[in-house]
Amino acid sequence: MEKIFKLKENNTNIRTEIIAGLTTFFTMAYIIFVNPDILSASGMPWNGVFVATIIATAVGTLIMAFFANVPYAVAPGMGLNAFFTYTVCFGLGFVWQEALAMVFICGIVNIIITVTKVRKYIIKSIPKSLQLAIGGSIGLFIAYIGIKNAGFLNYLDTVDGLTPGVAVVPELARFDNVGAIVALAGLVIIVVLMLMKVKGAMLIGIVAATIIAVLTGLVQLPSNLFENKMGDVGVVAFSFFGKPGFGSLFGDPGKILPVILVIFAFSLSDTFDTVGTFIGTGRRSGIFDEADEKALIESSGFKSKMEKALFADAAATAIGSLFGTSNATTYVESAAGIGVGGRTGLASAVTAVLFILCLPLAALFAVVPSQATAPALIVVGVLMAESFGGIKWDDIDEALPAFLTVLIMAFAYNISYGIAAGFIFYCIAKIVRGKGKEVHPILYVSTGLFVLNFVVLAVGVI
Repeated sequence: MEKIFKLKENNTNIRTEIIAGLTTFFTMAYIIFVNPDILSASGMPWNGVFVATIIATAVGTLIMAFFANVPYAVAPGMGLNAFFTYTVCFGLGFVWQEALAMVFICGIVNIIITVTKVRKYIIKSIPKSLQLAIGGSIGLFIAYIGIKNAGFLNYLDTVDGLTPGVAVVPELARFDNVGAIVALAGLVIIVVLMLMKVKGAMLIGIVAATIIAVLTGLVQLPSNLFENKMGDVGVVAFSFFGKPGFGSLFGDPGKILPVILVIFAFSLSDTFDTVGTFIGTGRRSGIFDEADEKALIESSGFKSKMEKALFADAAATAIGSLFGTSNATTYVESAAGIGVGGRTGLASAVTAVLFILCLPLAALFAVVPSQATAPALIVVGVLMAESFGGIKWDDIDEALPAFLTVLIMAFAYNISYGIAAGFIFYCIAKIVRGKGKEVHPILYVSTGLFVLNFVVLAVGVI
């Protein structure tokens, strides 16, 4: 253990790392229900995504443990899975096999730009204010999905001045149905436990809400709790090699531009989610200190921990797509394990093993209804909103792009459009203020791609 993870060098021990691994697992285990819940809406089999989620999480986290030797867990990203389903599949009309193909390409692209140092220059090009705004906005987007899945909102079909039948104005539900009540109970339980600083509050809340759902008749227990549910993984694993998938994705010239834009959006969101987690948690704990960040920018090869961790994160996305899930990313919940002393990859290895042990319980976890997982989405949104506090709201140059990122992402129900709004108005603000030279050329290129996307939409190509 000492030789592999360098425990003494990192001022830690086996007991501390095991506790850290357990803590991280219990704070993020909700993903094994929530990810299938979101991706299955695209037509993917729930059980197949469940197994793929566990495999992708375990493999990605083991790479983080043994290659980067840092206490971070990797799993299909919240927000990225929503983008996969609600934007790529529902909005742009791609089938899920094609979406998985784009995730795989994104993983390969992220590996290439990490190895060739392009990724670090992309990181440098995005101003801190927009990085913070993107992270917080994705949190708000996730929370909105949670509120919808919980049944907390009704949508008015007829509004004065608007076309009848167009559901555009939400109102608070009256909580006169079992599903909404179950979700509300789960939310209260999670919030109370978090305020009491109980580890694994979200997991406990999901389990409690599921028990309530069973007792109220919202869901039924299967006759065999340990029924083998592994079969469907064959439906999603390696499913994008052929048609539909790579064959249909590049067989239609009209799809090339939207495919490029989707891959760009995937890569961008994945990059900033991961980097924000590393910087936000690594600085306080000393895992990624200033010397390590300096090495990331100035050194060649994989000399810094952060660069190794970025590579592990990118590899996890490619591997996860092969098994049948959306982009994998480094989880901010890893901060819980770091908070109890986790400093090395041993903590990550413990987390990965615990996820593998979940595989025999597939039938049991399939009982969990969306109303039970919805509160976790809402609370994750709260956690991600922390980044809003770092934005200088009294500086219009930063506040305007940041606010528009939040506004468009939430109200347009589209993550990439929120990012686009932030980029576009950041460039406008700097140019009008006579500070156009402060904008990195890569940011101008990215903004140009977003503008091109909107032009294509306007002329009806996609």
